[in-house]
Amino acid sequence: MLSFLVRRMALSLVTLFLLSIMVFLGGQVLPGNVGRAILGPFADQRAVDALNHSLGVDRPLLTQYWSWISNFIQGDMGTSYIFRSPVAPFVIDALGNSMKLAAVAFVLVVPIGILGGVIAALNLNRPLDRIISLGGLSVTVLPEFVTGIILILIFGVWLRWLPISAAWPRDAGFFTQLYYLILPSLPLFLVLFGYIARMARSGMIEALDSDYTRTAVLKGLPWPTVIWRHVLRNALLPTITVIATQTGYLIGGLVVIETLFRYQGIGSLIFTAARGKDFPVLEAGILTIGIVYAVATLAADFLYSVLNPRIRLGTDQ
Repeated sequence: MLSFLVRRMALSLVTLFLLSIMVFLGGQVLPGNVGRAILGPFADQRAVDALNHSLGVDRPLLTQYWSWISNFIQGDMGTSYIFRSPVAPFVIDALGNSMKLAAVAFVLVVPIGILGGVIAALNLNRPLDRIISLGGLSVTVLPEFVTGIILILIFGVWLRWLPISAAWPRDAGFFTQLYYLILPSLPLFLVLFGYIARMARSGMIEALDSDYTRTAVLKGLPWPTVIWRHVLRNALLPTITVIATQTGYLIGGLVVIETLFRYQGIGSLIFTAARGKDFPVLEAGILTIGIVYAVATLAADFLYSVLNPRIRLGTDQ
């Protein structure tokens, strides 16, 4: 198991290195001029050139990349071009906000998605199975902004049950923040429910048709015991991977949701930085999301290896 996790960690480091290169080069090809974006369209060209020189954006690309990535590894994310202050506090605050929203959506969708998949598998080819499968697939294909607008109209405008903005009052407590995050988390729930439910359903169907399940039934074990001890443990293995891959989306893929609900998360921060050519914020934000995604994947691999005896005993070779 240790060798399996070491290989996964090495792969994650290589992936993050390649991501840092792509993020840096992607920022360089954005249209516009940094100095011009900061000083405005009517600024003198000499002032623009001087600002670009002071910011270091006129240096060779390799020099800029090495300076950025070496400082990032040491914990220095650089200085924002627009705000002229360290990037780290902006990224940390925005990441914390996104993690709050992701946690609410995660707590809602994971147990309900798994439960939906289990119920669908236990009622295979029956009306309840079709309702869960088709319903989950239908809401999955709808874009977040469509479901978000519909939910705002229903729960925020017509029923007035939930606030249409996720910007809670200053010094709001835990339950107040939770109240403001319920509505933004619902579009995420609808998007992810179908993925998790389908994977849980497929895993359950395969596990129910396995030899170890038939053996447990022939031994006379009660059906709830068979499901809980033998079926679920193996059925949820592929579901764990799906949940981990969606964690990166929950943290960093929320630009539409955060914009729609006026939420100051890391997706909104990256979008604002891209528009303003604020490279340090843009690059630090995206690479931070990559790190979160890599950590979530490693956690899923560890849990998968614990639950899967073939990997734990080294028989996966």
